[in-house]
Amino acid sequence: MNAEQKPADSASPVYAFLEKPSMIDYPGHLCGVFFTSGCNFTCGFCHNATLMGKKQKTLSWERLEEICRKFKNEWVDAVSITGGEPTLEPGLVELIRFFRGHGFKVKLDSNGSYPDVLKECLPLIDYIAMDIKAGLSGYPEIAGFTRKDIIEESVKLIMSSSVEHEFRTTVIDPFHTDEQMHEAGELIKGAKRYCLQAFVPQDSLPGEEFRTLKRTTPDRLHYLEKLMTPYADNIIVRGA
Repeated sequence: MNAEQKPADSASPVYAFLEKPSMIDYPGHLCGVFFTSGCNFTCGFCHNATLMGKKQKTLSWERLEEICRKFKNEWVDAVSITGGEPTLEPGLVELIRFFRGHGFKVKLDSNGSYPDVLKECLPLIDYIAMDIKAGLSGYPEIAGFTRKDIIEESVKLIMSSSVEHEFRTTVIDPFHTDEQMHEAGELIKGAKRYCLQAFVPQDSLPGEEFRTLKRTTPDRLHYLEKLMTPYADNIIVRGA
């Protein structure tokens, strides 16, 4: 599929993109980062707060075609689809096929709230990163999401697939206690990769109570790196 098969002004699922290619969003690849808008979680520590809530006006397929050509000329070989929550987007599968049609490897970021959509996407993508907000008992408080069974289903679906994957948790003190982290570990036990990410406070965070919290310390991250060793083949620390 390409822009020639669509009206020039038809809307793609992409709300925005990073102007410069990223060397950190897709492990081992130089990638373009594309954002969808809208999210069904209410995480007060979300750094993409402008992409929460209702969906925003999106780029045309014609514009997306231009961006892909630009990235190809800059030696970009992959794309990362993130948000917001991409699985809320009805055109997600179409978007994945679009990028694959341009020769890009495709990574998908997700909160795991729509396993049926993930099941449709997994055969088409090369890498998936699912956020583990907490242990299942912590989801209602930290993310405003109560369907614990759905999160479990998505984790099992990803782990049983042949797609390269990672699970990741943004560590927030004092919420992510050792007990909470053990619970998160049991949820993803046997995973290939589990990433521990530093929480970084910002004045623009949607939850006021998060704006004045301290950044996750390197000591805490490295302590958790050892604590979580039994749960995944590879524990990765980011932002220490």
